[in-house]
Amino acid sequence: MRIGELARRTGVSVRMLRYYEAEELLSPERTSAGYRDYPADAVGTVETIRLLGQAGMTLPVIRHFLPCTLHARGAFEPCDELRGILLDQLAAVDQRMASLKESRNRLESILSQL
Repeated sequence: MRIGELARRTGVSVRMLRYYEAEELLSPERTSAGYRDYPADAVGTVETIRLLGQAGMTLPVIRHFLPCTLHARGAFEPCDELRGILLDQLAAVDQRMASLKESRNRLESILSQL
């Protein structure tokens, strides 16, 4: 499929798909005319990239994590060397949640004093 079709199917801009390619997250084939030709499973790859990005992972981390994904099942294949990365990501999310809770408590306290 061409880049425009992949963009339409995933809701990701053509520009972002080119950026993913530059970051070695996607690797389309090229047609004889030089157009990008993405395989059908590229939709799942882009969805995984977005999911992991929304979870707070950076593109370099996602690049290392992508080989551990199983697009057909939508599950993750065990990759022992990357378990530490996931644990670090979970700890970072927990820290952000704790910080947000503290901020909320402070705002509630200020509000109650008004």
